[in-house]
Parts: sequence; structure tokens; C-alpha cells
Amino acid sequence: MKTNHLTIIAKKEFRGLLNEKTILLAILLQLFIALFSSFLMVGLTSMYDPSSLSKYSHSRYSIGYVGNESQLLTSLKTSPDFRVYEMDLSTAVAALGQRKLAAVIYVPDTRPDAQDPVKITLYSLQNDLQTAIVDVKLKDIFLKYEQELRNIRSDRLHEDVIELHIQKTSGGGDFFEFVYGLLIPLLVFMPAIIASALVIDLITEEYQHDTLETLLSTPITFVEIVWGKVLACELIVPIQAGAWLLLLMLNGIAIKNAILILLQVLVSSLILILLATLTALHYRERTAAQFIFSTALVIVILFSLALPVNPLNLITRLAVGTAGMEQWLLLGGTILVIFVLAFLTQWYSEKISKTQKTS
Repeated sequence: MKTNHLTIIAKKEFRGLLNEKTILLAILLQLFIALFSSFLMVGLTSMYDPSSLSKYSHSRYSIGYVGNESQLLTSLKTSPDFRVYEMDLSTAVAALGQRKLAAVIYVPDTRPDAQDPVKITLYSLQNDLQTAIVDVKLKDIFLKYEQELRNIRSDRLHEDVIELHIQKTSGGGDFFEFVYGLLIPLLVFMPAIIASALVIDLITEEYQHDTLETLLSTPITFVEIVWGKVLACELIVPIQAGAWLLLLMLNGIAIKNAILILLQVLVSSLILILLATLTALHYRERTAAQFIFSTALVIVILFSLALPVNPLNLITRLAVGTAGMEQWLLLGGTILVIFVLAFLTQWYSEKISKTQKTS
């Protein structure tokens, strides 16, 4: 293979990327995620941990209280988070349905020192973000009231209670999990998935648009055409991933070992690109090749995630600066897989080239 021929094919494919609207939209989507990562970090974290939003809310929520005077009612009235209205149950539930109230609390007439448990009923709206915030703020008041009931009924205890002194840690764990465990691996590996899907389009379109014969009429061989397309797709990955890392750092997210992250993504992406290349060379039809490759991609990702040291976990550890020797072991194993796939790609391309010459 001649280097200048590979360069010619790669330049041709780079110019043609402007016509790939799907790829451009995917890149723009990633750009949006990276630019507004701080905003999305709050929004997406709230999807799996709604309580994380409670510290950002400073509103006073209207709630209905149904029942007699109690210490719980006193705690609710003195709380800066709630505006309490005493009413009957039917009126309160109707107001809740009209969203005039954020929640309704029903407290039975059970005395605090009674033998029966105090069963408090909370009425709230389903699948509502405000409800998640109100639930978190009510939780602290309920726990305080529960402790007061325990103190009143402490004479019923026949065993000594062992107090657990658990050291409190600073907040923000969910944010770190989201940023380093999801956001960074997602952004740096998404270009690899895009590039592998792109190489299928670049190869199959030569067959479907009958442009392969035109390329082969030049001094460029079929093998050089294939590797030129692989090179073009591989070069996209570090450019995109590097841009995403830079935008994340500009957003104030500290990322260590950015160069090593790009290196790991570069070699991992080449595996996906070579797998996609072999799929495209075999099927030569875009729809079938994309379907088969997508199925294989899911299997590859599930298999890699099942490994103790997988690329996603390694990217997270590299970003926080806790990766050890396992990064080099994974890199060596990845390079070995690349050599095998590169050999298969070269062999299959030469086989197709010989078949085309004889036909």
C-alpha cells in the first residue's frame, strides 16, 4: 500500500462528511452535551436521584393537613419549606388533584403513647418532579416525628439500644458518579460508535452507487480504498473525543490523564471500526450491514462490560487519576485484538480484490 493513496482516499472521505447529515447531527448532539454539561449534570442526575434537587429548591410548598393537633403539625408549621392548611380529607384531596396543594398529610387520632402504631398517610401526585422534592423535604420532618414517638414509647423497650455513630461525608457523590462514571465515558466513546457506523456507509455506498469501478480505474487498489476509509474514520475519533474533553474541562470539570484517555479511546475505536469494515465488506448493503453490526456491537459492549477491567471503567479511573498497571495490560490486549482484526481485514480485502479482477 502507498501512503499517498491512503491520504487521497482519506481526504476524499473527509470532504464527503459534510453530506452525511446523520453524522453531523450526532456530532452536534455531542457538542451540545459537552457545552452544557454542567446544566445537564443537574438535570440528568435528578432523573435517577430526584432528591439531589431538594437543595436547589427554596420555595414554600402548600400542603394540606388532616387530623388533630400534634407535634408533627407544629414541625410542619415552623418549617420554612411549607405553608400548612388544616382542612378535611375530601377537600384536601380535591385541591391536590387541582394542583392547588403539593401534598396532603392525613394523621389519625391515635395518641402518641397509645399501644397501636401511628399510621400517617401521605397523598401526592405521581410522576411529578415537584413531588420528589416535597417528599425529600417531608422525610426529615417525618423522621424527627418518628424519633419523638420512639422517645415517648421508650418504656416498652426491653433491650438496650446501640447507637451507631456513622461519619457523615460531604455531598456531591451523585454528581461525581454521573460525571466520571457516565458523562465522560459516554462522550469519549460515542465518536468511536459514530465512526464505526460511518465506515459501513462509506464502503457500502461505493457498491450501491456503482462508484467502485471508477475508483479502481485509477492507480489506487481496492485494499488501499478500504484502508483509506478506515483511516479517515479513525482520525475522526481523537479529534471529537479531544474536543469533548476540552469542553468538559472548560466547564470546570477536572480531568486527569487526558492524553492516556485519548490513547485508550483511539485503540478501542479501531477495534469497532475494523469490525464494521469486515461487516460492510461481507454484506455490501447498508441496511443489512448496519443491522448485523449493531447486533454485534451490543454483544461486544456487554462482553467488555463483563470483564473486571473494561474500557469504560478504565476511562473513569483514568479521569480521576486512580488507574494502575491494568491500563497498560488492557492496552496491550487491545492492540493484540487490533492486529488480528487488521490481518483479517487485509486478507478479506485482498480476496475481494482478486475476485473483482477475475470477474
